[in-house]
Amino acid sequence: MRLGLNLGYWGLGLTAADQVALALEAEAAGYDSLWTAEAYGSDAATPLAWFAAQTERIKLGAAILQMPGRSPAMTAMTAVTLDHLSNGRFLLGIGTSGPQVAEGWHGQRFGKQLARTREYVEIVRKALARERLVYEGETYTLPLPDGPGKALKLMLAPVQERMPIYIAAIGPKNTQLVGEIADGWLPVFFSPEHVDGSRALLEEGAARSGRSLNGFDIAPTVQVSIDDDVDRARDAMRPFVALYVGGMGSRERNFYNQLVQRYGFEDAAREIQDLYLEGKKEEAAAAIPAELIDQVTIAGPREKVRERLEVYRAAGVGTLIVSPMEFDLERRKHTIRELAEML
Repeated sequence: MRLGLNLGYWGLGLTAADQVALALEAEAAGYDSLWTAEAYGSDAATPLAWFAAQTERIKLGAAILQMPGRSPAMTAMTAVTLDHLSNGRFLLGIGTSGPQVAEGWHGQRFGKQLARTREYVEIVRKALARERLVYEGETYTLPLPDGPGKALKLMLAPVQERMPIYIAAIGPKNTQLVGEIADGWLPVFFSPEHVDGSRALLEEGAARSGRSLNGFDIAPTVQVSIDDDVDRARDAMRPFVALYVGGMGSRERNFYNQLVQRYGFEDAAREIQDLYLEGKKEEAAAAIPAELIDQVTIAGPREKVRERLEVYRAAGVGTLIVSPMEFDLERRKHTIRELAEML
């Protein structure tokens, strides 16, 4: 099992120098990859170009580039540029985002996500292979048939012979699709205790395309707090978990809430959401069961953290992408080093 570091969104209390310091700390500690994110603030690609100039070995991943914000061709252009700037170290992670961001921020309808994701990946792969973009699907047609559009091919070849494509997915059908068409899976709120169900979905998808999961990378992002006081470590996770389970999406459509319910926390998930949407964020955080925090994060004393690392390894995780829940730069660097030493 390899370690990755998720630096999340640009800024949010960290300066550019802080971000570079964390990237260099991870590279020096032997981390395999460094990942960035985007929502409706910083983009994920620009910081990766910055880190490419500051690092030498560590792989650079997008977790994720939002599909509603980019055409497949634009994603291919971004990917090939970052691949050159990093000398072949780029990992392409994509995802559909959610309906509130897709429709409210990007102005793109959030529908037909399975077909859209399949076609998006097919077009990106076609572009990266420098084939002329001629494509006719349910959601994409290239070139448009009723205008002056021309079938073009990417001017620049990637450094990598085959660039890995990771897909973020939560729902069962989306997870099956990841197993069918992607090189890696970027789950959030991943529970190693429920990996058998997740792996079965990935294998069903892989079987549809006539392949195995050999070499496939399960790469969850996991929040980490190392603290001798286990309750204090859990409390560090509560605002984050409450935000996603309670407030990330509407009452009718919150994928994270639905995921937690599938883990067996139906009553807690509903209570957290009710409280959060009523504006009672602290009460929502307090309502999160300790068992749920322990399943989807790594929180507690060093010995417990070591044990959880082995649980993730036994679950078949290929890349554990960690997000230290520390807001002090030196403490965050210390967590990065400690995790590397434990692993």
